[in-house]
Amino acid sequence: MKRSTSYVQERRDLVAGRISELEAIALELRALAVRMVHLAGSGHLGGSLSAADLMAALYFEVLRVDPALPDWPDRDRFVLSKGHAAPVLYAALAKRGYFPIEELWTLRKLGSRLQGHPDLHKTPGVDATTGSLGQGFSVAVGMALAAKISRAPYRVYAMIGCGESQEGQVWEAAMVAAHYKLDKLTVIVDYNRVQLDGSNAEIMEIAPLADKWKAFGWKTQEIDGHEMRAILGAFREARQAEGQPTVIIAHTVKGKGVSFMEHRAEWHGRAPNAEEFQQAMGELSRRSTHA
Repeated sequence: MKRSTSYVQERRDLVAGRISELEAIALELRALAVRMVHLAGSGHLGGSLSAADLMAALYFEVLRVDPALPDWPDRDRFVLSKGHAAPVLYAALAKRGYFPIEELWTLRKLGSRLQGHPDLHKTPGVDATTGSLGQGFSVAVGMALAAKISRAPYRVYAMIGCGESQEGQVWEAAMVAAHYKLDKLTVIVDYNRVQLDGSNAEIMEIAPLADKWKAFGWKTQEIDGHEMRAILGAFREARQAEGQPTVIIAHTVKGKGVSFMEHRAEWHGRAPNAEEFQQAMGELSRRSTHA
């Protein structure tokens, strides 16, 4: 039966409204990450800011989770394999309701539950302890294999960095996932092209990245990692995959949202001083106003 024009328009308006909400959440996650790292005096902002749109989509639209039951056996799992981007993960978890927003200001403090890298034994909502690059992805593959063997309903998502993609362990895990046809596993590559000491091209080129994943037997998508409609569409398509895992190569900008941090390797792992903090927060606030 043909839908009425008013019904179709209503659906479009609802979708547009939801996308606007998620974009606003992503901006908030960026602002929280900047404040956290500034107060801590250390931390990793560049890769946190590049991943904010993806994290907003995951925690506020895609993942089947319940903050009141962080250990719910049937919950979807998320593994931040690029564990240095913990600030944006903690921001998403706090915003989602796993712990109070005010606890974010304890990042990297002695006795805090919010360590410099995610720790599943300390932080509610963290599914895997990560930081050693490549290892988190392997953990996610193990989770997906366990789900397949036990016929559990949950899906597994993992985020890896482009610098992390230089690790041999990433490609060993990719082979395992394809071999066992782990179609409930989705990997997101935060492809911002910049790592600790410079660009991927300077240090160890990983392109053509999509061709590599396809050759390893993965269903492969490439998207703009800052375009919310494209992000949601990619996750929808991943849920429909059968017989092979999915990788979403998300083209992003290191330090996205703060002009003087964008594309800059020095902002991989340093904290803004007082002046830089005020400028960054001002830029993010203006973006929020004009969104």
